[in-house]
Amino acid sequence: MSSAGATYRDTAEAAWQWTLGQVRWADDGPWIPTSVTGDEPQVPDDRDGMHSGIAGLAHTLAEIRLSRPWTAAETKLGDAIAERLIREIPGCSDVTFFDGLVSTIGALVALDRLDGVRAAVVRLQELAADDGWPQTLMVPPRFAPGARIHDMTLGTAGVLLGGVWAARHGVEGGRELADHAAGILLTEIALAGAEAEAEVGAGVDAEARAAVGAEVGAIDVGWPFVPRRFRPEAGAVMPNLSHGLAGVAAALASAGLSLGRPELVAAATKVSEQLVSLGVTDGRGFIVQRYIPTEINDEDEFTYTWCHGASGTSLAFAALDAAGVKSVAGTAPADWRARCLHSVRTSGLPARLHPGFWDNDGRCCGTAGVGDILLDSWHRTGSAEDLAFATLLADTLVEHAFHEGGTYWRFTEHRNENPLLPPAVGWMQGAAGIAAYLLHTARVVEQGTAAQPQQRMDTWWAAPADAHH
Repeated sequence: MSSAGATYRDTAEAAWQWTLGQVRWADDGPWIPTSVTGDEPQVPDDRDGMHSGIAGLAHTLAEIRLSRPWTAAETKLGDAIAERLIREIPGCSDVTFFDGLVSTIGALVALDRLDGVRAAVVRLQELAADDGWPQTLMVPPRFAPGARIHDMTLGTAGVLLGGVWAARHGVEGGRELADHAAGILLTEIALAGAEAEAEVGAGVDAEARAAVGAEVGAIDVGWPFVPRRFRPEAGAVMPNLSHGLAGVAAALASAGLSLGRPELVAAATKVSEQLVSLGVTDGRGFIVQRYIPTEINDEDEFTYTWCHGASGTSLAFAALDAAGVKSVAGTAPADWRARCLHSVRTSGLPARLHPGFWDNDGRCCGTAGVGDILLDSWHRTGSAEDLAFATLLADTLVEHAFHEGGTYWRFTEHRNENPLLPPAVGWMQGAAGIAAYLLHTARVVEQGTAAQPQQRMDTWWAAPADAHH
C-alpha cells in the first residue's frame, strides 16, 4: 500500500466515521442534518435526497464496497436507507436528480434494490405529462402556471438519466420512461428554435432580444432552462451541466448510446455545437460562462466546478465521444473534453486566488467534484496530467480537513462576517462525498489500472467499467 494511498484512505475513513456519527434515527427511518452547527438540528425537508440527504450516503456506501466489505453498522444503514426511500415513493412528487425520484433511482441502484427502482419508475410514469413533470420551484407570478423545467438536476434531462439508468439495470419500464423524457427534450429543442425564428421574423434583432430577454444564447442554442412560453420575463441562463446545455447534451448523448437511438446523439451534437459557440476557446482550453448575461451578480464570470464549470461540461463531450460522434464544430469530442480539463488544470485551483474563487471542497461546487471527473478521465484515457492533478486535489483535501471532534471540512463564504461555514454532512456538499473521492483516489494510487470507477447515472459513460488505456 502506498503511503499516499494510506493517507487518503485514513482521512476518508475518519471523515466517514464522523458522517456516521451524524446519522439520526427516527421511527420513520434515518436522517442526517445538512450541517453541524452546535444547535439541535431539525429534520430537513430534503432528508431523502442525494444532494444533502440519506440517498447521498448510498453512493458513499457503494464506493466503500469497492474498497472493503461493509461493517454491520453500514449494512444496517444501507438497508434502512433503502427501506425509507422505497416506503416514500408512492407519495413522492419531487422528480429531481438532486432530491426526488431520480435521486431515489440512483441511490437504490447503488444499494442493489432494483425492486425499489421499479417502484420509482412507475411513480415517475404516473406523474408524467405530455410536456414534462410537475415541479414546485418555478411558480407564479414569475413563471406561468404549470411551468416545466428541462435541465439535468431539476427537470426532464434528469428524468432521462434516471430512465436510462433503470433500463441499463434491466428494470421494467425504464426504457419507456427514458423514451418519453427524450421525446420531450427533442420537442423543446424544436419549439425553442421556432420561438427564435418567430422573434427574428417579427423584427426583434439580437441586441433587442438580449436587452429584453437576456438570453440570446439560450434561444439560439435551442434549449432554455425554463421554456420561454412559461416566462413573462426572461432571465439569466446557466449554460453548463446543472441547468444548461451541457447537461441536456450529456443526457441525450448517453441515452442515445445506451438505447440505440442515433437521433438522440444527433440532437446532442447539435446542442453541443451551439454550446461551443457560447464559450471561449483559448489555446488548449475551453470554458463557458457561468451565467448569460454575465453581470447579474458579483460572482466570477467563469468557474471550473461540476455544476457550472468546465469540469461538468466535459461530461457532455465525454458522452458524445462514447457515443461515437466524430466531430463537434470541427473538433473531436475527446478533444473538447481534453480542452475543458486543460482549462481546469490551468485555472489556478485549488489555490484561493481571490475571495470567492475557490472556497469549496465539495463535489457540487468544489475540489472533490473536480477531482472525481479527472479520475474518470484517467480511467478512460490514461492521461498522466489528469491523474497528477487529481492526486494534487486529494492532497489539498487532506490538508484542508479539520480534526476537532472528528474529521470534516468547512467551506468559506467570503461575504459573511464569519466566513467559515459549519461542516456539512452529505454527498454533494459534505464529508460523505469528499470521503468517497478520497477512497476513489486511494484505490487508484494503490491499484493502478486495476481500480474500477464507481458507476453512477451522471458519469457512467465518462469512465466505463470496461475501460482500458
